[in-house]
Amino acid sequence: MDKKLILDAIKQARETSPKRNFKQSFDFIVNLKGLDLKKTENQVEFFMTLKNTRGKKTKVCALVGAELLDDAKSSCDFTIVQDDFQKYQENKKLMKKLTEDYDYFIAQANIMPKIAGAFGRVFGPRGKMPNPKAGCIVPPKTNLKPLYIKLQHTVKVSAKTSPIIQILLGKEDMPEDEIVDNLLNVYDQLIHHLPGEKNNIDSMFLKLTMGKAVKLDDKVNVQKAKEKKRLLHKKADKEEQKSGVAA
Repeated sequence: MDKKLILDAIKQARETSPKRNFKQSFDFIVNLKGLDLKKTENQVEFFMTLKNTRGKKTKVCALVGAELLDDAKSSCDFTIVQDDFQKYQENKKLMKKLTEDYDYFIAQANIMPKIAGAFGRVFGPRGKMPNPKAGCIVPPKTNLKPLYIKLQHTVKVSAKTSPIIQILLGKEDMPEDEIVDNLLNVYDQLIHHLPGEKNNIDSMFLKLTMGKAVKLDDKVNVQKAKEKKRLLHKKADKEEQKSGVAA
C-alpha cells in the first residue's frame, strides 16, 4: 500500500471531522470477503507488535501467586494475588469492572487452572482471559517489565464471527508518519494471515472517532498514477513536436 495514499486519507479524515474537546483516535477498518467464518481455518485472530505506540496507555493487570507478587506490583498497573481471587469470584460487578478497566491480563502459569476457575466465566466471553498468543501466560520466575513494555505496542487483530476488523492505530496528535507506520504494520501482517491474502480484502477505511470514514482505494491511486504518466508522455510529445518545427 502506498504511503501517500494513507497520508492523503489522514488529511481528508482531519478535514471532514469536526473539532472535539478530546483527542480523537485514528481507526483502521478492513472489510473482508470470500471467507466462511463458520470454518475455524478461515477465522482471523492474532496479536502483533506495532512499531509505535498508539498514543494511548495500555493498562495491564497481573494475576499472580506469591512468587511474582513483588515484580508484578512494580511492573504492572494493578495486581491481584491468588489469595484474593475468591473476593473477585464472589463479586461479578467487581469482576466486570476489571474487564472494563484493563486491556490485558497477565497470568502466572502454574496457577492458571485457579485463574480460569475464578475469572473464566466473566473474562472468557469478553475476550479478556490471559492469552499465550500475546505472551500473557508467564512462568513463576520471570521479569514482567519487558512484557509490560511490549504490550504497550501490542494489538489484537480479530475477525471470528463478522468479516470486519477495526484497529485503533493512534491518537490524532501523533506524528502522521507514526500513524502510517502502524497502519502498514497491520496491513502487512493481516494479508499474510488471510488464506487468499489481498484477494480476501473487500475494502479499507481510515477514520477519526467522530469523523467520516475515508476509503483507502489502491485502484484510485493506481489510476491517478496512470493519468499522471499519460500527461507526462503527452507533454513530452508536444515538446518533441515543437523541437521538430523549430529545426
